[in-house]
Amino acid sequence: MVTIVGIRFKRVGRIYYFDPREFTDLQVGEWVIVETAKGTEAGRVVIAPRQVEESQLTDPLKPVLRRATRQDMVLQQYYRAQEASALATCQERVQAYNLPMKLVSADYSFDGSRLTIAFTAEGRVDFRELVKDLAALFKTRIELRQIGDRDEAKAYNGLGICGRTYCCSSWLQDFPTVSIKMAKEQELPLNPSKITGACGRLLCCLAYENDLYASVKQGLPKVGEAVALPAGKGTLISHNVLKGTVTVELEAGQRRVDVAVDELPGKESATTGCSACAGCHVAGPGKKHKAKG
Repeated sequence: MVTIVGIRFKRVGRIYYFDPREFTDLQVGEWVIVETAKGTEAGRVVIAPRQVEESQLTDPLKPVLRRATRQDMVLQQYYRAQEASALATCQERVQAYNLPMKLVSADYSFDGSRLTIAFTAEGRVDFRELVKDLAALFKTRIELRQIGDRDEAKAYNGLGICGRTYCCSSWLQDFPTVSIKMAKEQELPLNPSKITGACGRLLCCLAYENDLYASVKQGLPKVGEAVALPAGKGTLISHNVLKGTVTVELEAGQRRVDVAVDELPGKESATTGCSACAGCHVAGPGKKHKAKG
């Protein structure tokens, strides 16, 4: 067994695990100074020290160096206050070099020993001369990091089409894998303006309830299948998973009715002459149907 402690460096960011060493009494909310691959950094404890199986670790643990002091926190606040002006200065230098890149954010390490500039660009950018210029200007180590569309939207902390703050800016630590199949599974209109976020990618929230929709719809007639109701024969045109109903368009009168899922009778083919066959399955428009046997 090994002891680990969970540290987060940004308000909404990934949790990284460290070796607490002798600081096994760390409490959630405390600030600590840790050793990272990029140097020392200040982070907040979000998971108190606990023991896990060594087999659960994917990489060797970096150590917690010490608890953060008052001076550390004063330094951190000072350099955070400099980030906006640093970003503006960097933007001026980018324009001077006429580089095809868009700066997104500037982040100082807690002690000012490193300045990380995040940017977006269509392709690779040769910024070697820019880095030398900025290092001489700020007298600190400069790191330029190219990020994607999702990370850019996360940095801006805007409002989504739902009226709430972006999930990625308020609580989402990792971006889920999202596909257009999820929108189809949930029978959402495939209108790009409705299912894409500010990043131009499919909405992350499409993944939140997809498993629920897929599970609930198992065993139900599919959209386009024929069903027989007391009110007459019809075609299923949509599912409402949240209400537990389906919408059926009746053949007679072109009327639509909502039916509770648990009230659905057995499926039946709409093909003439098959109404008495309880085992008939409709394969879909333009396809042959076969009796189960």
